[in-house]
Amino acid sequence: MGFARSYAEQFEQVYRRNPVGQRAVRLVAGMLGGLAIDGDARAVALVKEGGLLETVAANLLLHGNAYVQLIADGRDAPAELASLRPERVQVISDERGWPVAYLYRAGGKAVRIERRDGLERAQVAHVKALHPRDDHYGMGCVEAAIAAATVHNKAARWNKALLDNAARPSGALSYEPADGAALSAEQFARLKDELTSEFSGSANAGRPMLLEGGLKWQAMSLTPADMDFVALKEGAARDIALAFGVPPVLVGLPGDATYANAREAGRALYRQTILPMAERVLQELGRMLSDWLGPVRLAVDTDQLSELAEDRARLWDAVGKADFLSDAEKRDMLGFSPSTSSGQAND
Repeated sequence: MGFARSYAEQFEQVYRRNPVGQRAVRLVAGMLGGLAIDGDARAVALVKEGGLLETVAANLLLHGNAYVQLIADGRDAPAELASLRPERVQVISDERGWPVAYLYRAGGKAVRIERRDGLERAQVAHVKALHPRDDHYGMGCVEAAIAAATVHNKAARWNKALLDNAARPSGALSYEPADGAALSAEQFARLKDELTSEFSGSANAGRPMLLEGGLKWQAMSLTPADMDFVALKEGAARDIALAFGVPPVLVGLPGDATYANAREAGRALYRQTILPMAERVLQELGRMLSDWLGPVRLAVDTDQLSELAEDRARLWDAVGKADFLSDAEKRDMLGFSPSTSSGQAND
């Protein structure tokens, strides 16, 4: 079985034509794009504008690379963050192998975007997924999911073909005349046309056949093992969800005993997939914006996530019972800024 090699072909198989892959990408990208972000108000406004985080997350999942260009206004201040199509971007490196610019191809033209401007301010943030064998590009999830997606898509087409043929191979029609003669070419063509028009397809399923003398119908059927494509599709769907870091139960796959319920699976999705990805994306965007706005720190406000409420309650309880910690240390562990009231009182 051959698998798609180019990114465009893999995208078609894993995302456009496969409901599990599309659901997994939309789920992760949508949840990451809806996160509440803490940090500099100007930086947060730029990052949250126009669904940027959702697009970056989708590119990172599918292609393994996400490129965000900073566009300045007439006052040389950040005005917009624009996501670049990753398959159109080429990294340009110097003689030492360090990236110095990006070549963006669109509309038959190639535009060179310097990594930093004349004032040594970053103009492009490159977020890449882990790729141990490449210095400049990340590896997307489609390369790991393409085999399972191909199997899943072929199983769906096979089931569709079975339904079009009354969910079974129609059988064999033999001609056994008493005198041992054979069908003429004209008779054979007429018989084949009648079978196609009158008895093939799901609309004609179960329709009785009227056979002329010498014709004999031998019905065929598939074994239960041959018909068991449900298990095959479910196995492939689990592999697709696994490639994108999504618990299978969240993409509608039944019978998954790994998680007690959807809430437990949602907590695992945030902890294992969404928050680590968000941290990497915000770190790169914050580093670029710091060159223009001064020190910028962007972080996810996890207090807004109901799925993590139980984890947060356990942390608060543990920190509150730690008598060997001072109030300032407890505030720091819980992510609060130091209190100034005690210092003023001592003065």
